[in-house]
Amino acid sequence: MKTVNLLVGGPTNLWPNDLKLGKIHDNWIGVDRGSFRLIEMGINPIVSIGDYDSMNDEELSIVKSHVDDLRTFDPIKDDTDTQLALKIANKELNADIINIYGATGGRLDHFLSNFLMMTEPRYKKIVSKIRIIDNQNTISYFLPGSHIIKKELDKKYLAYLPLNEMNLTLNDVKYTLDNYHVARPISFASNEFIGTKAKFSFDKGILSVIQSKDL
Repeated sequence: MKTVNLLVGGPTNLWPNDLKLGKIHDNWIGVDRGSFRLIEMGINPIVSIGDYDSMNDEELSIVKSHVDDLRTFDPIKDDTDTQLALKIANKELNADIINIYGATGGRLDHFLSNFLMMTEPRYKKIVSKIRIIDNQNTISYFLPGSHIIKKELDKKYLAYLPLNEMNLTLNDVKYTLDNYHVARPISFASNEFIGTKAKFSFDKGILSVIQSKDL
């Protein structure tokens, strides 16, 4: 299984500890300032993309000296930098898992853009590969069918977020549902595992599942 990680420009204080310590050594794509932050930790991205307006000349020079594949885009474009990085991770690097870091915190419009872009039809084939990760949360996405999710050791809570109308069943959790009709996007928050795995199923659209913890 090939993992490709994306680092975008969210606040560093929301990074998980392994990232702060530079311990995630899979393949990396640096998104704009994310490239410089990776290099500061001793990690050279495979690809760096962005318009680089968040860096000064010295920082950009450092990025250019550490990254063989640097791609510059006009800030006025149809896709966000994160969307461009997803395309590279999937089509060029053939990722089986795509983890996005630095996508939470800071500007809400940026986070919502990252979270909701998975509902675009063009991502349907890869949405189940994608996770958004920070120091408190792991956000995953699922397509219709029956699924089992494994509890992360440091996480206590589960939230199920239908992103459209669906019929939803939740098992092996504190608060269950049995073919419950969901009429609109909603967050079934603060649920909990009762074991190490939880089963769920739904019939259409996209479901986001968040494992989280208190700090």
